[in-house]
Amino acid sequence: MNYRRILRLALCVGLLQACSGGNDSQSAADQQPASTDTVARVFIASPANGAAVSSPVTVVFAIENFALAPAGTPGDSSGHHHLLVDTDLPPLDQPMLGQVQHFGLGQTEYVVTLEPGEHTLQLILGDKFHTPHDPPVVGERITVIVQ
Repeated sequence: MNYRRILRLALCVGLLQACSGGNDSQSAADQQPASTDTVARVFIASPANGAAVSSPVTVVFAIENFALAPAGTPGDSSGHHHLLVDTDLPPLDQPMLGQVQHFGLGQTEYVVTLEPGEHTLQLILGDKFHTPHDPPVVGERITVIVQ
């Protein structure tokens, strides 16, 4: 085998591993089918945008076309969730701090206690250092109304 064939084989194996997700802890309900589009995407699967909810609220995270991995896992095509509650996006060129909730173990849901009223929720994917990817993988900001 020549050098180019070995390199192609290694690249194919790496891509297959990255696409597999590498996280057997997700339940079938947490996994979303990959779209025909290959753009990485994170989103809140539940609750729905505009939903009236009771506190505490279970927020279910979803990811497509990217591998979910614990913080510290090397690689440009894997990351872990960060949840923003009632806050704007952090700087996209540095580790996420402040009001961002970190899910460095690769968690796919979170139970959050919210006061009655309107609240915003948004996901952003972080790399092994809790820094947004380049380009950043940011979910749509949703609004929920806690009754």
